[in-house]
Parts: sequence; structure tokens; C-alpha cells
Amino acid sequence: MTSQAPTPAYRRLSVEERRSQLLEAALSLFAHRAPEEVSLDDVAEAAGVSRPLVYRYFPGGKQQLYEAALKSAADELRDCFDEPEEGPLLPRLTRAVERYLAFVGRHDAGFSALLQGGSVVETSRTTAIVDGVRRAAAEHILRHLGVEEPGPRLRMTIRMWITAVEAASLIWLDEDKQPPLEELRDWLVEQFVAVLTVTARRDAQTDTLVQALAADL
Repeated sequence: MTSQAPTPAYRRLSVEERRSQLLEAALSLFAHRAPEEVSLDDVAEAAGVSRPLVYRYFPGGKQQLYEAALKSAADELRDCFDEPEEGPLLPRLTRAVERYLAFVGRHDAGFSALLQGGSVVETSRTTAIVDGVRRAAAEHILRHLGVEEPGPRLRMTIRMWITAVEAASLIWLDEDKQPPLEELRDWLVEQFVAVLTVTARRDAQTDTLVQALAADL
């Protein structure tokens, strides 16, 4: 008589575990399809649960689920720039950009649906979530630069560079992730130095930073 492997015991998920499961399923779908093309039935099927269960956790329907998924993605993107303030600045920035691009790569074509906007489910709340990521990235960079009171030119330069990184990421996806991630990463960091150098010609605060960066090279 052959013995059979015991059937794994069913474990009931906690509220937070179930919610995380549903958000993960939703993000997986949004990673490959525009939000308006994803239904609650799709999310339920991907998570292996019933549609009523999805509604139990997100009674506001797909809009609430999309905003929660967007916030989850935004939190992960914020963490990309959370680098220990140790060592030269450019290697720290390089690691942060690499994590950012890795996130973009994991979410593939859905990155635009998650962060670019233009979806029929976009609202002022989703726009605020996305802009919050950009502002958080700028704050991280300024902290690494050791600047507590940035002037308008420096603030504008950093925000412009963050916008360029986001745009480059979207184009990178359109180009089948070419050039390779490491090459794009290094190019974007070089652009950061370049735009600071241009601003330094007109701004004493930025000029001091550029000289400090040059000393680290």
C-alpha cells in the first residue's frame, strides 16, 4: 500500500495578507494592460478568489482598487531613492536609478498606465499620488546633496531631470528595453551631472555643488 503525501493545510489569510494578495494581482494585470481594460473579474481570477471578495476589500470598485494599486506602486518607487547617505553622491544616485529602472522593467508596458496618466480612471487623487513620487525623489536627491534650502534654479534643474528620467524610461520600454539597463542607468547619471553643470553657470549654489561632485570623481 503506497503512502500519499499529506494535503497541505488550508491557511486563512489575514486582512492585510488578503489585501496585499489582491493588490499584487491587480498590479500584475496593470503591468500589461491599461487600467480601463482590467475588470474586477480579471482581478478576482488572477488572485484565485471570487468577485464579491474583491468588492469586500474594495467596496469602491475598480477605481478604489486602481488608486490603491497605484499607491502601492508609488510607495515602491519612493523606496528606490531611499539610499543610505554614505559615500560619494554619484554611486548612490547610480544605485537609486538602477532600482528605478528595475521597477520599470518589472512592470513593463504597464508603467505608463501606472504612472504616466491619461487613463479614463485618472483622477486628481491619482495625479497627486504620481506627483508625490516625483517630489519625494527630488527631496531624496536634495538630501543627498546636503542642501536644506535649495534655490529656484537648483530645484527646477532637479525636477527637470526627474521628468527626463521618467520620459526616458517610457521610451526605453517602447524601444524593447534598449539600450541595456546598465547603459541607460549610467547615461542618466551623466545627464544629471551635465544639467547641474549648465545650471552652475548661472547659479552660485549649484556651482558649489558641481565643484564638490568633481572632487568626488
